[in-house]
Amino acid sequence: MKIIPVPCLEDNYAYLIVDESTKKAAAVDPVEPEKVLKAASEVGAYVDCVLTTHHHWDHAGGNEKMRLQVPGIKVYGGSLDNVKGCTDQVENGTKLSLGNDIEILCLHTPCHTKGHISYYATSKEGEDPVVFTGDTLFIAGCGRFFEGTAEQMYQSLIVTLGSLPKSTQVYCGHEYTVKSLKFMLTLEPENEKMKQKLEWAEKQREANQPTVPSTIGDEFEINTFMRVDLPEIQAKFGAKSPVEALREVRKIKDNWKGGNEIYCRAML
Repeated sequence: MKIIPVPCLEDNYAYLIVDESTKKAAAVDPVEPEKVLKAASEVGAYVDCVLTTHHHWDHAGGNEKMRLQVPGIKVYGGSLDNVKGCTDQVENGTKLSLGNDIEILCLHTPCHTKGHISYYATSKEGEDPVVFTGDTLFIAGCGRFFEGTAEQMYQSLIVTLGSLPKSTQVYCGHEYTVKSLKFMLTLEPENEKMKQKLEWAEKQREANQPTVPSTIGDEFEINTFMRVDLPEIQAKFGAKSPVEALREVRKIKDNWKGGNEIYCRAML
């Protein structure tokens, strides 16, 4: 299983999941189809299907064009989202296969949108699993609660995604890591893991390299949104429950002035 990040628009990521034995590939959120198809061609792969995380234009906006470029292609999207160009709706627990070696499990992770789907991919070769989290989970962040509640985001982040193996590689929908970590450090200035990750992320971006992937294990150390089960985190926000703490962190984030307008589109 080979994962290829494809930078799109200002700060989006599309991805290719390539089954190396058959060269079949799944395109995750191919908002700019030409870039994604070119990336597939460069590794000798062909795009077999599209996996859409949610209906927002910067994730689903390339689906119809992809269908024109690749006649007959299947475009998957959540049954509770109005995904443009969708040919096949998926539910929580829907299983898909790619080539000979890759299995993909659809996980309903609502809140940013009500039908948001994350895609969890495993390989028969025993490689680390991967998950494509769209705008639900970012590296050191999470998406705005556009169509859901703090209770739903807690379920999506902690219960659903947080129960995946800690080694699961996290591929999110945007390059937000530097600004996300700067915000996290306003909440947890004593967190050494956050400081180290920020220093690394800044060097990556200076070299024009991506900061994806993270891992589920990393997120429990550097992402306050995923640390709300800890009593000391709840105490910071005067919260009496993890959900209350999550709601408070999101409220603070929504009013934080450390981001720019492009960055604010999905997250701030």
